[in-house]
Amino acid sequence: MDTVFDILTGAGLGAAAGIRPFLPALVAGAAASADLLIDFDGTDLSFLEATGWLLAVIVALIAVVLLQRRLTGEGLDRSPAGAAVAGLALGVGALLFAGALADHSGTWWPGVAGGLLCALLAQLAVRDLLRRTRARLDPDAREALTVYADGASLLLAILAIVAPPVSVLALAVLAWLLVSGRRRAGEKFAGLRILR
Repeated sequence: MDTVFDILTGAGLGAAAGIRPFLPALVAGAAASADLLIDFDGTDLSFLEATGWLLAVIVALIAVVLLQRRLTGEGLDRSPAGAAVAGLALGVGALLFAGALADHSGTWWPGVAGGLLCALLAQLAVRDLLRRTRARLDPDAREALTVYADGASLLLAILAIVAPPVSVLALAVLAWLLVSGRRRAGEKFAGLRILR
């Protein structure tokens, strides 16, 4: 049963990191260092709760926030720095899933693939949702979307640790967001073809 909960926790943490990578990494590291329902000690991924890792995540978070203020949220997403943050999110998602899996098992490597998939699903769904939403908002409201994304990633990370079955619901919602967003885009382009 521990392995099932570890998989669910890892899936939720991977998805949370796919939305925004920094707060889930901090939540998981802080919970693990306090041995609150998750623990990376004694695993190959024990660095995820080390002070150096947590400080590096904080520094990266501050750097991205400062860069985002300069470029705006939409500008950051379109820049090379945005691509770097997206890649970082995939990597952090993979590490967090693997770390959660290693908590009660010596076999952590399947968590890398699972974390990549969960983070990718979340990233695609949320990026598409933010793009569609930004198009309808004024500039001030657009910048608040990043705060909402950070809040969603933080909440999902906490729930993945405290109530792992919630991760299944979160992944289902993310999949629905992705599919419905793609369907709407297809309908829009189909309407444009009819007008020709």
